[in-house]
Amino acid sequence: MTADAGALSTLPARGPLALLMARLRGRGLPWLSLLMLAIVIVAAIGGEALAPHDPNGLDLGAAFRPPAWAEKGSWAYPLGTDNLGRDILSRIIAGARVSVVSALYAIVFAGSIGGMIGMISGYFGGIVDAVIMRLVDIQLSIPALALALVIAAVFGADFGTVIVVIIVTYWTWYARIVRGEILSLKEREYVALAKVAGCGTGTIFFRHLLPNIMNTLLVLSTLQVGQVIIFEASLSFLGLGIQAPDVSWGLMLSDARNYLTNAWWAITMPGIAIMLTCLSANMVGDWLRDTLDPKRRQL
Repeated sequence: MTADAGALSTLPARGPLALLMARLRGRGLPWLSLLMLAIVIVAAIGGEALAPHDPNGLDLGAAFRPPAWAEKGSWAYPLGTDNLGRDILSRIIAGARVSVVSALYAIVFAGSIGGMIGMISGYFGGIVDAVIMRLVDIQLSIPALALALVIAAVFGADFGTVIVVIIVTYWTWYARIVRGEILSLKEREYVALAKVAGCGTGTIFFRHLLPNIMNTLLVLSTLQVGQVIIFEASLSFLGLGIQAPDVSWGLMLSDARNYLTNAWWAITMPGIAIMLTCLSANMVGDWLRDTLDPKRRQL
């Protein structure tokens, strides 16, 4: 054994978690994006308690107040007020909860359902794979807004409708990508050895396959946050989602669209909140993809 080989043999072996932390340290964190997402999450948790005014408090005498930096603006209403005198900043803070909860439901339920269906489809193959993929194709052929319209007509337009439509729409994304991952992973030697050792399907799924697709699920979930927020805002804007007196960013856009010419801030401010949140989520998702993808990482 050479001196170099002996030195290398004395290096401590690094487990998967240690390797992940090393890769994270080796890449600069997207601090601005993480800060923006942290602000949105804090606003979603705090809600009305953090708002400077009642989000639904009416004050017709203060209607159409411009932002504080504009002429005739006031720091009592930093982002201005809408046509009913409601503080826009307070409503943006209150509306963050709907966006965060919608994204959370999509990640947990759509990700779990789609991920499991994708694993079943890719692992068993054959007729099972054919049937599941045809169901995925059928679902993808149905416009999401048309599906939302049908569900809203049957069950009513509310937050529950938004969640159902999000889950039904986005599980297919997870299923198709996870299926592709499993088609490759099931041919690996450790899966064959697990079968020879007598491991059941459940053990192979949760002990050997699931840990190897967690990076993919994490990246997909992060990238999906922005899509879900925009989708929820679109449903609420069209009257198929959140209804007053509840507050959502999409509903704020809908309420302000008739006053665009004389109160630009009423529609611009929630639009900026949506844009910054989605942009931050996408940048974090890109950073995770570049960090966790073996083809891209440097460590």
